[in-house]
Amino acid sequence: MIPLRWSTVLLLAGAAGLNYADRTSLAAVFPLLRSDLGMGDLQLAGIGTLFLWSYALGSLGAGLVADRWPRNRVIACSLLAWSLVTVLTGFARTANELLGTRVLLGLAECFYLPAAIALIADHHEAGSRGRALALHACGLSAGLIGGGTLAGYLGEHYGWRSGLFLLGGLGIVYSGICWQFLSEAPRQIKAQSPGFSEQWSRLSANRSYLLLTAQAMLISVGTWMFFNWMPLYFQERFGLSLALAGFSGTALLQLSTVAGVVIGGTISDKIALRGRHNRLYMMTYCYLACTPCLLVLPGGLGFAWVASGVMAFSFLKALAMANEPPALCELVHERDRGTAQSLMNTCNTLAGGAGVFIAGYLKADWGLSGVFAAVGILVLIAAGLTWLAGPATAGRSEVAIPK
Repeated sequence: MIPLRWSTVLLLAGAAGLNYADRTSLAAVFPLLRSDLGMGDLQLAGIGTLFLWSYALGSLGAGLVADRWPRNRVIACSLLAWSLVTVLTGFARTANELLGTRVLLGLAECFYLPAAIALIADHHEAGSRGRALALHACGLSAGLIGGGTLAGYLGEHYGWRSGLFLLGGLGIVYSGICWQFLSEAPRQIKAQSPGFSEQWSRLSANRSYLLLTAQAMLISVGTWMFFNWMPLYFQERFGLSLALAGFSGTALLQLSTVAGVVIGGTISDKIALRGRHNRLYMMTYCYLACTPCLLVLPGGLGFAWVASGVMAFSFLKALAMANEPPALCELVHERDRGTAQSLMNTCNTLAGGAGVFIAGYLKADWGLSGVFAAVGILVLIAAGLTWLAGPATAGRSEVAIPK
């Protein structure tokens, strides 16, 4: 029988897959949205940007909810809400209606990650936390691959709406499963929960948390550029079908990401036993190593070279990012974890939404190859920030708060 702490992670990995499939599947059918709804490049950019900015707005309160209410119930309700919105998106008749549903999707999905990451941390101590969060991250990656491939295939054969109806229906069913079987971990909530001003005071005084958030914002700019534009990049540059472009634009990134987070999570738990700051140093080294991989994107190199560079970049970046959630959980007290994650999500999605829009604006002049290659500069800066965050965590044993 699977122990409760691991069955919780498996359930959440499934929910995570639906979360990322629903938010990114439209990227695989951009050509269909152009022809059916008459959407231009900036409107296509708005699909990602409006979702991310509404997600950022909702995240300001999502962490407060996750720290004050049963996290398993917050997760199930969020899953139901975003699945209903996904179905609703399939009924959009105009570009503006579709963009409006992206705002609703962001507001519905923003409650999931703060509650899910905090719930996993509640069930797992430092010795298994990295692996548990890595397994959850695999669910996110599987959702990206499955959502993009499924949406592209169904789009070619049955129209772009069919993938939304299928994904939304699966999510509605799965929300009932999570409501029934997802278990809450013992913790103090509600009356004994701190006020937001108290939490914000502690988080804003935590230098390592601020540096970790700043690097996450830079990485999010590049990450969401890839998520939103990579399928179209492969379709336009190499003339791939929608299904194959959707698969290539997600699988090349995410299969290597899955390997990276699994390996990175395992290594992260081992090196953290010798000092929590080692998670941050590992992030620095991996970010430095992955930057040169983007140099294959500009120019006229063939598909094999581009695919290899994208996969290498994704793998090394995943090795780094496998350390971020456990590092966050160890930098802040358990009663602040949901709020800390939601504030980081707000910053990440604001930055990611800006990145998606900027990429759409620069696409005509720079080309997507040039835009993607420029992401390397952001990754180098992120490496410096994680290095600076490391010394502030050295020697810490537990994060304490006043009684």
